[in-house]
Amino acid sequence: MFAASTNVERRMGNLTRNLLQVGLLTAITTAASAAQHPAPAVTGDPTAREILAELLAIDTTYAKGTAVAVEALRKRFLAAGFAASDLVVESYPDNASQTSLIVRMKGHGKGKPLLYLCHLDVVNAKPEDWTVPPFALTEKDGWLYGRGSLDMKGEDANVAAALLRLKREGYVPARDIIVAFTPDEESNGAQGVGWLVKAHRDLIDAGLVLNPDSGTGAFRRGQRAFYGVQTSEKSFITYAAETTNKGGHSSEPRPDNAIYELTAALNRLAAFKFPIRITSTVQAFYAAQAQFETGDRQANMRAIGTGDQAAAERLAADPTDNAQLRSTCVATMLAAGHAENALPQRARATIQCRVLPGDTQEQTQATLEHVFADPGVKVTVVTAATPSPESPPTAAVMNVYKKVVQSMWPGLTIMPSMDAGASDSKFTRTAGIPSYGATADFFDLEDMRAHGQDERIKADRFAEGGEFAYRLMKAFSAPGAP
Repeated sequence: MFAASTNVERRMGNLTRNLLQVGLLTAITTAASAAQHPAPAVTGDPTAREILAELLAIDTTYAKGTAVAVEALRKRFLAAGFAASDLVVESYPDNASQTSLIVRMKGHGKGKPLLYLCHLDVVNAKPEDWTVPPFALTEKDGWLYGRGSLDMKGEDANVAAALLRLKREGYVPARDIIVAFTPDEESNGAQGVGWLVKAHRDLIDAGLVLNPDSGTGAFRRGQRAFYGVQTSEKSFITYAAETTNKGGHSSEPRPDNAIYELTAALNRLAAFKFPIRITSTVQAFYAAQAQFETGDRQANMRAIGTGDQAAAERLAADPTDNAQLRSTCVATMLAAGHAENALPQRARATIQCRVLPGDTQEQTQATLEHVFADPGVKVTVVTAATPSPESPPTAAVMNVYKKVVQSMWPGLTIMPSMDAGASDSKFTRTAGIPSYGATADFFDLEDMRAHGQDERIKADRFAEGGEFAYRLMKAFSAPGAP
């Protein structure tokens, strides 16, 4: 049932050994031993602040779409001297409100382009739940509030401003830089990056992808803690588990009750655990993360950094760590019955799975059916998986991050990371393009408000993020960059 995982595990283990041989994990893990000196104060780019205010004022929830935001950005790039032919607007054929802008800065043609993925859409926000207007920029006590400030219009603004700054400086990259401002990431991405990869590959074909919507710039207890480069993410699959019955009158209960049959199967799922699998990214992550822990937790992380399965099992008692170390499936919704005085004719559960790179939809469904152990429970796919293979955290890639991160924050720990959630990188990874997280805006691990009430980003971190985005874009588009 897990034969495919065995091959993936072997391949990832080889990759980790290669990283150890080139000294990458050692460099990443010991980076924090250097004295950390705060970077010089950064004066924020006023262009980034203007773009952020403009984008926050535009409601780009799925119902409203991204066309207005796309037009605002297109005008800015035109005014800055970009040729109209280098500003391509593409709308999803069946829903024109889901619109993308693809901006290209032409380079010397040395290598395939560098592609940025920057989604413009946001999740819904109810004004009555917020203390400030959600669709506006509000500055208060050193914070910038607004829906999308953290996820991810702050990143959009900094990437756009970085590209405009390079244009003002007359910079010509070694290879083309493409920035795709897209819709629909907060739904499933099929009408945004998914559509571009499928129908307009020529517009975004690249040798490497940077996605500022992924990765981790972390503050812990008010101190800058580490920079995580997202090199892999879990894929999600939604299944339905359904039982049916002829039903009858509630006055004459039957032993073959559809609700009881389904709940018995769900109880078996609740007790089931997928096998531990330590991917190369997660192994490197824990090897670096151990320095921030103490006691048994630190010892277990260090052991996982050497591939210790028993240590991984111990650490997986924590739900957050469990999500890093194995695939998971959980019931999230239930619907059953049709009348209070009738036996149920149908019971249905929604089950969402988050699977590690290499685990397949078919494999996962077979596991569910095996765990349910009841042919009367029918399992079907509601939302299909978009496989997302790991992008290797190679020395060449990680060294660029190390150079840029430590030019801003000397001594800061840098590590590969896997996101338990999904991003648009799943589409480009599946298309064969190595894709890496490139977040620029640091957030507090204890107060992460993306998708939540009073979403916000600290003003000084936004300013630093703009400088970081500029330096990273320049580094990855320079001669010799991976």
